[in-house]
Amino acid sequence: MPELILILLRSIAAFLLLFLMARMMGKKQISQLTFFDYCVGITIGSIAATMSVDQNVKALNGLMSLFVWGLFPILLSYIGMKSNAFSNLTDGKATTLIENGKILEKNMKKNLMNLNELMLLLREKDVFKVSDVEMAILETNGKLSIMLKTDQQPVTAKMLNMPIPLEHGPMILIMDGKMMTKSMEVLGFTAEWLETEVKKQGAYDISDVFLAQIDSKGQLYVDLYDT
Repeated sequence: MPELILILLRSIAAFLLLFLMARMMGKKQISQLTFFDYCVGITIGSIAATMSVDQNVKALNGLMSLFVWGLFPILLSYIGMKSNAFSNLTDGKATTLIENGKILEKNMKKNLMNLNELMLLLREKDVFKVSDVEMAILETNGKLSIMLKTDQQPVTAKMLNMPIPLEHGPMILIMDGKMMTKSMEVLGFTAEWLETEVKKQGAYDISDVFLAQIDSKGQLYVDLYDT
């Protein structure tokens, strides 16, 4: 078999198995990336790349290795769902760095973190004064969760006892020149009404609209294709 065809077939097989494993691992692998997840992701990517181009590695061996490295994190996640102790062992535990407005130096040392790194994480949360912080927790994915002191928290309508109307999320009525029939049915709108509304905003037809979105107050946003 020609070498290029062999590489093509091996790459397709690695891609399909990698795609399947990524779907099975779920969104956590991206949104809540722990150090363990990071290492697993790099290893799986490295195995897939090696299997694609290195013909010294048997395709079946590469696929088995991908399968094992993809299966084990899934099994560990399921076990972690049943046991907090096991989850703490694999993912680690969140660490409190600031409590009652005071920096906990011992916890910072345990995480090999200095003041400059702590201040960086605070500034990423738009906090520049440590005195404004009631509690700060370093999560297992390396992000810092912050609770501001009561007098530094933003004022909400509930604090002021102000009644506010309930809102639903904005819904898309037209996407890429096509009407979203399910959204129209949920809201009870007709195609004639929608066409009339988009014409008011300069469109000749629904196909001229790149995006149309309506909020809970009935305000329609229309974005036309560039001409």
